[in-house]
Amino acid sequence: AGIGKCVATDLARRNARTILACRSRERGQAAVEEIRAATGNPAVVLRLLDTGSLASVRAFASAVLREESRLDVLVNNAGVTGLPFAITSEGLEQTFTTNYLGPFLLTNLLLG
Repeated sequence: AGIGKCVATDLARRNARTILACRSRERGQAAVEEIRAATGNPAVVLRLLDTGSLASVRAFASAVLREESRLDVLVNNAGVTGLPFAITSEGLEQTFTTNYLGPFLLTNLLLG
């Protein structure tokens, strides 16, 4: 939704293979179908990613590096605000992990 969906739509309009990295399979798949219909680009795909989980970030990055021949642009857009204080299963504060640590780790893993 929001800025991320707009950026993904613009990239798809430019005929880019576009990977939507979403927490929710249902919402992500709906966005994929909407973007494909709006742009005519069938190369819009969904991959699950929760930047609040470093294990999820590692799995996502590993799959992208294994499955994709190249990566030209990375847009780190996910974020949360206003959540109650919570600690992840990895012992990290949830908001800080989702907004900073997860995207930082993702970027560094994808740089190779």
